[in-house]
Order: sequence, then structure tokens, then C-alpha cells
Amino acid sequence: MLIGRKIEQQRLIEAYESDYSEFVAVYGRRRVGKTFLVRESFSYQFTFQHAGVANRGMCDQLDAFVDSLADCGYKTKSRPKNWIEAFSLLKEHVRLSKAKKKVIFIDEIPWMDTPRSGFVSALEHFWNSWASARKDILLIVCGSATSWIIKKVFRNHGGLHNRVTVRIHLNPFTLNECELYAKSRYLVLSRYQIALGYMIMGGIPFYWSQLKRSLSLDQNIDRMFFDEDSELYNEYRELFDSLFKHPEPYKKVVSALGMTRAGMTREDVLATTGLDDNGKLSEILENLQSCGFIRKYQAFGRKNGAFFQLTDNYTLFYYQFIEGKSGQDRNYWSITANTPLRNAWQGLAFEQLCFAHLPQIKRALGITGVLTSAYSWRGKSEGATSGAQIDMLIDRADNIINLCEMKFSLREYVLTTKDISSINNKIASFVEANKVKKAVHVTMVTTYGLEHNEHWGDIQSEVTLEDLFETE
Repeated sequence: MLIGRKIEQQRLIEAYESDYSEFVAVYGRRRVGKTFLVRESFSYQFTFQHAGVANRGMCDQLDAFVDSLADCGYKTKSRPKNWIEAFSLLKEHVRLSKAKKKVIFIDEIPWMDTPRSGFVSALEHFWNSWASARKDILLIVCGSATSWIIKKVFRNHGGLHNRVTVRIHLNPFTLNECELYAKSRYLVLSRYQIALGYMIMGGIPFYWSQLKRSLSLDQNIDRMFFDEDSELYNEYRELFDSLFKHPEPYKKVVSALGMTRAGMTREDVLATTGLDDNGKLSEILENLQSCGFIRKYQAFGRKNGAFFQLTDNYTLFYYQFIEGKSGQDRNYWSITANTPLRNAWQGLAFEQLCFAHLPQIKRALGITGVLTSAYSWRGKSEGATSGAQIDMLIDRADNIINLCEMKFSLREYVLTTKDISSINNKIASFVEANKVKKAVHVTMVTTYGLEHNEHWGDIQSEVTLEDLFETE
């Protein structure tokens, strides 16, 4: 059963119904559901379907391609010598099809591009000289190695330049979609538990599919990530190995970003990782961003010097609780509830959840029709002894800035005198440092709202977990 993805599915159907041949690229993070989307959209019926083979050479890739042709009903006696011949066989097979639109689905296409194989040139030739000259071909390529898709397909300077007619970037589920998916699998979870699960797994459908309805959320997390026999025990290594041909530099960058809450500048990353400043880091940062692991943001008031922040929920969880802790108790998650380490992580993870649901926050504030920009900010006013950090600022065209404070708790959040003092210090530092003329409104984003105590009146607006579960 396909949950959500209505816009993406509609774009696939429109490509199918087009009067011309279409070249579609579906890309996104590993485990996000790309293959499932394509298969469900076409009821698992394809003129040709193939998936590249991980970590295998050209000969094995060609053998697998021939096997896929045989599975689709086309028989050939020998392995083709190269990819030009392989695509010639595919053309022969397609010519035999009586379907109105011939749907060709090539999954995990980056794995097929082995060194010196000529795969990309053969794909260019197949599309430019044959498929695009017809009106009945729908070619869909897909891959988790988003960096390959962007570099070899979208930014191709050869025959594939501007040939892709439809680009579909598949994003993780929202909280609302996670809730729908959980219900479809008969998982009994409160919205608080779904939010906590999201803070660990993000909106990655495959991770959510591993939850067992007979277990509590804590028991499921123990089984999935801390039990050596689980399918996801080595997920971190497999995740990066599947996305990048040389994953170690990427791991270094992600590890460095995992040590800081607010993110790092490019110069900070260079200093921490020891990588050479030769242009490679820019490529790594761009690829991590396109794969959904990090976000690049401009700090409020700064025209130069972007920050990079680790935002992938599972990766944040991994560095906090799994990295360097081999041999720990398989029930680690259950027995560490309410510890300082876990509570501190929840604060950071909830902030990332909020950034992933910025449209829902805007909707709750009633500003969906107002032009806005979201920022973070850190600094200190003149003479201050400590720095101030604001994790979310919503700068509005209607002359207001929302300063968002995010708090994850089991019950209504109780504002204290210390909280109000901290917020006022942030506002003063922010206004002074940036010469802000707009009104600064304080917005509390919490799980269950605020207790209406003597400090409640100091807050201009509230957003709750219920609001974050709304659709856009």
C-alpha cells in the first residue's frame, strides 16, 4: 500500500500519458522508498525492469542485464560484449512489445557505471538515437547514489545534457505520513511516540517497516539498532558504502558535523577533519546535502560564510548512541530512558524534527501566505560574557520575526524565570547585533503546549505536536 507520495505518483502517471517519450529520474536517500513508488505506480508491470548489482564489475553487470531481459521474455544466447550491444538487445525486446507506452525501469543505475565500462555513453546513445525519436517510451532511472544522478545525468556535459524531462526527488515521510504508515501496519503508537520514533529514524519508510506491533517503541529500537542479529545493526556502514564509491571522507565530514549542535563553516570542517582544501570538500558537502544528510544555511545577518549542519535523524542518533560503543547491552535504549545524555539528545533531535516541518509551523502561525525565510543565528552582544544561540528564526515580510524555542517534554512545558531570562537575553543580543527594526515575537514549539503560569503571557504564540502532524 502506497502511503502519501500523491504528487510524485501523479508526475509518473503524467509522464506515462504523455504524447512523447519521457526520461524520468527518481532520486533520494537510501531506504526512502524510490523503488516501491515506481513499482506501485505501475502495478509492477513493466516492458523491462532491471536493477544494477552492487560492487560488481562490468561482466557481472552485463550478465545481470541479460538475466533481466530473459525475465521479461526476451532470450539471447550470449552475453553482449559491451553496453552498446546490451542496449541494442533492449531495443529488440521493446520493439516486440504491443503496449501503448513501453515502460523501462532501470533501478540502482549508479552501480552499472563501472570503471571504463562506457555505460553512460551507451545510455546516451540509447536515448538520443532511438528512444527519444519515438513517442512511446517511458524510461525511468533510479538510484540511491544521488550524487551520481546529479553529476552523471543532470549535469552531464555530453549527450545526456538536458535530456531528463521529469525529475522526482523523493523526500522522507512527514510526521503525518509516518502516522498513516504506522496505522496501515497496525502499530499502536501515540503521537508522542511517533515523534520520538521520527527523531530516531526520520521519515525513512524502510526503518518504520521494521517495527513490530507486539513490542513497545523502546523494545523495537533495541531490537533494530542494538541487537547484533538485526538487519539494521550495520546500517551506518552500509548506508555510506552504498551511496559513495569512496565513503571515508564523507564519514569524516559527517562525524565532524555530528559533534556540534549549530553546525560548522567550511573552514571549521577543514580544520576538524584535516581534509585538503582542494575543492574536494565542496563536492563532498554538496553531495551530502543532495542526499539529505546535511543542510546548508545562512546565519541571519551574514552575507557570507554559510553553515553546514547534520540533519539526518538516524545519523545523529548513530553518533550519539552507537558510534564507538560496540559491545554495549542489547537493551541499551530501554535502560537509558530519562538519562541526561538521552534528554540532551531529545532536545537537539526535536529541533531537527521542527525544521523538517517548517511548513506546518507556518500553517499553525497563520502565515502560509506571507513571504518568509528561515534562519539560525549565534552570536553575542557587546560586553556579554556568553554567546546566544537561536536555532530557528522565521523572518517575515509583514515586519515580524518569530524567534522559535523548541521544547520536547512528556507533559505541558512549564516556563520558568530562567527560561524567560534566557529568551530575553537572546532577543537583546540578536536585536543589538543585527540592528533589527522588526518586532520579535517569541514562539514556543512544544509537544503538549505550555502551562498557563505567570510567564505564559510573555509568549506571543504556541505551536504543538498536534500542529506538526497536520498536512501542508
